[in-house]
Amino acid sequence: MGRRRQVIDVPGVAHGTMPIPMGVRIGQLVFSSGIHGLDPQTQRIPEDPARQVALAFQHMRTIVENAGGSTDDIGMVIFNLAADEYRPLVHAEWVAMFPHDDDRPARNTHIMPLGMGMIIHILMTAAIE
Repeated sequence: MGRRRQVIDVPGVAHGTMPIPMGVRIGQLVFSSGIHGLDPQTQRIPEDPARQVALAFQHMRTIVENAGGSTDDIGMVIFNLAADEYRPLVHAEWVAMFPHDDDRPARNTHIMPLGMGMIIHILMTAAIE
């Protein structure tokens, strides 16, 4: 009998030594763990906030695509931001990924302290047919 849970990886991106996958797929549903803006080339979180946000969105796309879907399958995104000042960076990437006003996922944003130099942390849920 096969495993019900399929682990989804993002090449070059992990949660350090913590035993946490980047995402999982169970049936048609895909759930991310915390998606951060780690640069897979340097294995560091960039100091540039715009680069962090772009990388986090890129990793979100990779998770859903590696699960067999596309960004069209993303239904809910929760953003944790270190400060409200980063919201315009998120809006820019959001509109680039989801350009149609009438075809965007549900979304919620929380402002909270984030560790390790992070300014963004994403949680995503998708449903793949």
